[in-house]
Amino acid sequence: MLARDLIQRVREIQIHTGRQVADVLAGQYVSVFRGRGVEFEEVRPYVPGDDVRTIDWNVTARMGEPFVKRYVEERQLSLMLMADISASQDFGSGGRSKREAAAELCALLAFSATRNDDKVGLTLFHGGIEKYIPARKGQRHSLRVVREVLAHGTDDLATNATNVGRRARWLPWGRRRAWAPSGRQATHIAGAMEFLMSVTTRKSVCFVVSDFLDDDYLPAMRMANRKHDVIAVLITDPRELEFPAVGLMRLQDAETGRNVAVDTGSRQFRDQVRTLGNQRVESLRRALGASSIDFIHIDAAGSIVDPLVKFFRMRERRMHR
Repeated sequence: MLARDLIQRVREIQIHTGRQVADVLAGQYVSVFRGRGVEFEEVRPYVPGDDVRTIDWNVTARMGEPFVKRYVEERQLSLMLMADISASQDFGSGGRSKREAAAELCALLAFSATRNDDKVGLTLFHGGIEKYIPARKGQRHSLRVVREVLAHGTDDLATNATNVGRRARWLPWGRRRAWAPSGRQATHIAGAMEFLMSVTTRKSVCFVVSDFLDDDYLPAMRMANRKHDVIAVLITDPRELEFPAVGLMRLQDAETGRNVAVDTGSRQFRDQVRTLGNQRVESLRRALGASSIDFIHIDAAGSIVDPLVKFFRMRERRMHR
């Protein structure tokens, strides 16, 4: 992505998501995510109705009248965004790719955190850890997070784009293998979880944003969830769940390079794609639920806000049971 295009896209995301944070998510975020506990603020004279358990007996003995300790909730959080930037995330059959949808989601979360004076960190991963940005505060820092999710590692893509015709660029279920740097030809979620455990000492709220085209990551996610509040965000493209009838087509997996020729005019093929796609989503939902890990499913061609609001409301209801 060219620097000029990147700046314009980040600005669009900032304006769009900033309005949504102000209009829709302002109270949702703060009501769902709480800080690490309470901290002492002051000692004040006892007034009728105060809980007798809060009386500070040392101060009371010195002053000759009852005083109570006052505590306030320590609300500041550390929000860690774990964004998958493997090659399959570059696919998009509609107005935005899965990676662009991930950037918008990260923007919503980062700006919500900034609005509430929380820290935001970022880890970009694929087959390994590509980039780590420690949690910090501030609007400028949040913009950097969005920029990195949107464009990190895409220089090679932009270079190759000048040498290959546009018709050859996109394939359903991913780009051609030559379009992605070799380091992004895999997804290793377990490794990202192990990295999270190694760099964060305090409990964090961790959003794992990926298409979850990987295996054997649940044990690592369960282990991370014991220390942190881990939330899995699955991003899918409509063509991964529903295929149009457009005749014969050659498909290539963006991460393995495997080619397959299919007849999309076949109803049996389209039904199989729909069935397997929906089964994958539901299987992931059930497996994560059994591991006490919250799950959000986002359609890259649809609303980012609606699934997030639905998740916040679910968490809020659960908190008040």
